[in-house]
Amino acid sequence: MTHTLIDDKDARTEVEAAVFRRLLKHFDEHKEVQNIDLMILADFCRNCLSKWYVSAAAEKGIEVDYEQAREAVYGMPYSSWKENHQLEATPEQMAAFKAKTKD
Repeated sequence: MTHTLIDDKDARTEVEAAVFRRLLKHFDEHKEVQNIDLMILADFCRNCLSKWYVSAAAEKGIEVDYEQAREAVYGMPYSSWKENHQLEATPEQMAAFKAKTKD
């Protein structure tokens, strides 16, 4: 991405960090939104955000474990989130996901 609305790098970083925190809060408030739905509609999910977190940290020379990143994104250990909030994918969701990943 080359276009930016905010020229001041520090201010841009603060705004982008705030947006990321708001995205995580939004996901936390909408646990009914399943990862498979996100993958079908937006081609990313909470796990993707966790991987991007690890990658961005590595680019800064900071080691972040994937499970730690998932806990930061999910707001709890992934195993707890999965047990309490993840539903079994429906046949329709699986068909839509498979169709999406064929492209």
